[in-house]
Amino acid sequence: MSKKNIVIVGGGGAGVTAARALSRTLDSSKYELILINPLPYRIWLVASLRLIVTQDEALRKDIMLPFDKVFVNGKGKFVEGTVTSIDPTKDASSVTLESGEKIDYHVLLLAQGASWFGPPAFPRTNDGVNEHIKTLNSQLTKAQDIVLVGGGAVGIELAGEIKDQWPEKKVTIVHGDKLLLNDTYPDKPRKAAETSLRARGVQLVLGEFVDFAETAEVEGLSTRNGTELKNADFVVQTRGPRPNNDFVSASLGKDSLSERGLIKIRPTLQLANYDNIFAAGDVIEWKEQKQAAKSSIHGALAGGNIQAFLNNGAMKPYKGTTEMIVVTNGKAAGIAYFDLLGGITLGNWLAKAAKSKTLLVSMYKGEQGY
Repeated sequence: MSKKNIVIVGGGGAGVTAARALSRTLDSSKYELILINPLPYRIWLVASLRLIVTQDEALRKDIMLPFDKVFVNGKGKFVEGTVTSIDPTKDASSVTLESGEKIDYHVLLLAQGASWFGPPAFPRTNDGVNEHIKTLNSQLTKAQDIVLVGGGAVGIELAGEIKDQWPEKKVTIVHGDKLLLNDTYPDKPRKAAETSLRARGVQLVLGEFVDFAETAEVEGLSTRNGTELKNADFVVQTRGPRPNNDFVSASLGKDSLSERGLIKIRPTLQLANYDNIFAAGDVIEWKEQKQAAKSSIHGALAGGNIQAFLNNGAMKPYKGTTEMIVVTNGKAAGIAYFDLLGGITLGNWLAKAAKSKTLLVSMYKGEQGY
């Protein structure tokens, strides 16, 4: 009898965690576990801004780890490629790669993550990744008056990294809301983030928009309302990402996605219309913030539920997690918020201990099996 393929699309937190879980439990005489990812390694995005700013070679080695240790006892296979379509036909289900190769699946997990803008928008080739880092670092090194478009976590953390590396450079964040971050969080942590940035000399233009969709060198800049940033010489997109779900919609129909372009799921992480297709991570429709820690939680649950599905066992529902966030401001500062006891906001000491100093690299390495 030929083995049945359990295919995971995406080697981020959700995909890797699910792959590790399944490699422990799958009967390798019956099933072949396959993980597909465009790059032959996973980039730990949490630390990628520091890498771009510093070009620290030791950090580069730590946050770009291959998938060779993901599968416990080697019980799995990695395929380098980009999935472009899904054929969900019963008894002949498959995914097609950009290369034209088709891979059959018995069970499919969609965990392909999000498409980013600006610094975290890494290309899908190794040469492209290296050029992306080199070019952005060169531009940031040259610039003296940098404008970051977007005051979410990426904008705040990039501002802090720039100030660590080049304290003399002027950094301005333009953000469309009156407070940083978004209204998932109460005013207190959002104001704490503002105070933390201003203490380091970061300028804030709040409640305004910049109609400039690229990361590029400029000669001055104006907001939509006419605020002049006359000396700006480099603008960086630090907006949030969009789900990488275009091929899902094209393959499974527009009704497979929500209005926000996210995959509709049942609490078991199965798609609404397909029992043997699961989804996890940044691609799913669920009322919570998209974060690396949550993706790993999704992946662990997906791995367990896929095994239960294969065994005709009971699957566990996803019930969400407590909202929390730690936002760095360089290596020694930042803010943290926990939605507990009415909301707890903490400052530099907790942010440094939890994230700012190490950027959770050891956690990432553990997920990769290192």
